[in-house]
Amino acid sequence: MFIKKAAPIIDQVTLEDISFDDFDIAQALKINIKNHGYSKPTPIQAQAIKPILEGRDVIGLASTGTGKTAAFLIPLLDKIFKNRSQKALIIVPTRELAVQINEEFRNFSFGMHMYSALLIGGSNMHRQISDLRRGAQIVIATPGRLKDLIERRTLYLQDFANIVLDEVDLMVDIGFINDVKYFISLTPKVRQSLFFSATIPSKVQGILQLFVTNPLTISVKKQDTSENVEQNVIKVINPAKKMDQLHDLLIQDGFDKVLIFLRTKHGVDRLHRELEYRGFRIGVIHGNKSQGQRQRALQAFKQDEFQILLATDVASRGLDIDNVTHVINYDLPQTYDDYIHRIGRTGRIGKSGTALTFI
Repeated sequence: MFIKKAAPIIDQVTLEDISFDDFDIAQALKINIKNHGYSKPTPIQAQAIKPILEGRDVIGLASTGTGKTAAFLIPLLDKIFKNRSQKALIIVPTRELAVQINEEFRNFSFGMHMYSALLIGGSNMHRQISDLRRGAQIVIATPGRLKDLIERRTLYLQDFANIVLDEVDLMVDIGFINDVKYFISLTPKVRQSLFFSATIPSKVQGILQLFVTNPLTISVKKQDTSENVEQNVIKVINPAKKMDQLHDLLIQDGFDKVLIFLRTKHGVDRLHRELEYRGFRIGVIHGNKSQGQRQRALQAFKQDEFQILLATDVASRGLDIDNVTHVINYDLPQTYDDYIHRIGRTGRIGKSGTALTFI
């Protein structure tokens, strides 16, 4: 299961060689897309942007690293830019994914006089309320903080005619299924509903029936794991030597940017202390860290200030980190789906990577 050769990388032509110029979107948005370094749409973008612009409900099924954030952000920004009465709510499972989507929003909306509110736990609620009152047209929220602000009567979902549920399978996995159904019950009956997920487990089917109307389903999920990821195992004969085996890997050439997953927060902290003692540059992300600490660690890793980032599965979904050379599963993932999402942090669009799992 954890052993698989990487396929050679070949250039892929998107559907009918579509470019962003082919979409009926504002010129300012086209300029921002180009300045952000996007030249051609990925397959999910090529297929989803036009029907979203047309007002269709869309179910997008795409593996991690396929560019699905831009697939829904670009048409929503165009819609709001052309009609300032429109507002959009994007609900995501983790703080890190919410922050990342907000960064994408800022890049794509530069100079277009549009505002966002980022509603996540671990950050100042008063600042978030202020952003809402300023008239944010795009609201990006995790379920816990969203529920808090609804119960405080600070936020009314009836105000949003555009709703996005992103990474829905993870929201269900971590226990937010009833919250998601509650949020849907508060939204206006006439709305545009966009649903993005890597998989649709049976529990999610009920959400779909409540959420979308006559949807267009787009699937670009061709395989469970990235074809660009070399997958292999590290056999641990003596558990007392496991740390030494990891050390010997990390000092090899090519282990330039390494993301290491562990099962528990305490396990992450223990490994952090040991590797730091051995002289490695390390960042840490897990649920006991404040939001500021998590973001600083993530940014430092993105900017190559650390060679290694240690994380629990909070970092396995949606995070777009350039040039991760290796993902190491120091602890086995709980499910195969978790494994798929972990190793999806490397070998992202057009690049190769390596995933190693300690057994």
